[in-house]
Amino acid sequence: MRRVAITGMGAICALGRNVREVAASLCQGRPGIGLIESADCSQLRFQNGAEVRGYHHQPYFEDRRADFLDRFAQFAVIAAREAVAYAGVEWTPELRERAAIITGSCVGGQSTEDVGFHEVYKLGHNRVHPLTIPKTMANAGASHISMEFGITGPSYTISTACSSAAHAIGQAYWMIRGGSTDLAITGGSEAPFSFGILKAWEAMRVVSPETCRPFSRDRRGMILGEGAAMFVLEPLEAARARGAAVHAEIVGFGMSADANHITQPSAEGAARAMRAALRDAAIAPEQIGYVNAHGTATPANDVTEAAAIRAVFGAHTDRLAVSSTKSMHGHALGASAALECLATALALRDGVLPPTANFTELDPECDLDVIPNQARPAEVEYALSNSFAFGGLNAVLALRNAWAGRR
Repeated sequence: MRRVAITGMGAICALGRNVREVAASLCQGRPGIGLIESADCSQLRFQNGAEVRGYHHQPYFEDRRADFLDRFAQFAVIAAREAVAYAGVEWTPELRERAAIITGSCVGGQSTEDVGFHEVYKLGHNRVHPLTIPKTMANAGASHISMEFGITGPSYTISTACSSAAHAIGQAYWMIRGGSTDLAITGGSEAPFSFGILKAWEAMRVVSPETCRPFSRDRRGMILGEGAAMFVLEPLEAARARGAAVHAEIVGFGMSADANHITQPSAEGAARAMRAALRDAAIAPEQIGYVNAHGTATPANDVTEAAAIRAVFGAHTDRLAVSSTKSMHGHALGASAALECLATALALRDGVLPPTANFTELDPECDLDVIPNQARPAEVEYALSNSFAFGGLNAVLALRNAWAGRR
């Protein structure tokens, strides 16, 4: 089996418009949370979100092309462009045919869908935008990435709620490792800031009216976010042969289903996914130095995840650094796992572990080293990135420092 390298990374989210800006925000522990500007929240019990502030499709897309892309698909293409440029990919007809695109999105083109419903049900119009269907479909991001680069290999989208991007990256990793594809563009994108879906999240009673405080005693829920992160994956030997920079390795992927409850998390299910990732990577729990937690700041998730981490790592838990970067980039639903995989890869590459921002006082039931408020310099060889979704669908990625033993 082939080792799998991350040679390209791209991002756009509340923390920045590219990887460099996102990395700086993570290192500074600077949250991108504030008043939502792209939707009217005056009728909601919450007004804050982790938004790409002041976003406009120009200069990324001409008006004519932008008319074909919902905001979430625009984010996907923007992040993919950066990742491909980062990797220095030189396209050939053979590579285009052998490359894959696997993306994750939970809700797809919600903004477009919301506009259509508003026009039909509230304004009484008899027609909607003729591109409503191609703009709302969850695979639009993958399809537009395919057209952007002329990639004719496998291309599809996975939708498993908040684990979508982790499942997508894991599938891409397995395809590269097993030899069924020679390069993959993978990650996730989301843009949920439209009135209808915000109203639906309000009904769940899990969104904080202030900010996101994972693992804090006084946490009040999640903060929704938006954006995208994309990666270029390729065989490690091929990357080295062409002189590409290797930012991190993906070394394992694990999945599980809780088979328990549609919204309540399960410590047993989360632990099974972490153990599966460790088995797939053929590493021991004691080799993990950092966990990027799912860490939503809801009362149920944080306690459950802390219990799952203790179940997997035992006594090593007390030597394990754990943080939730959702405290900065928000819960970007289907894109969250991609943003968190990016944060994990950057932590390994740069030797700086991102903090859990907005932290106040540790919940005794979340007895972990959560890297409170300030980033921490640390040389870590292996890390996990956790994603646990509604529906009980869990996905965990294991990453390795590409520079381990060579610094």
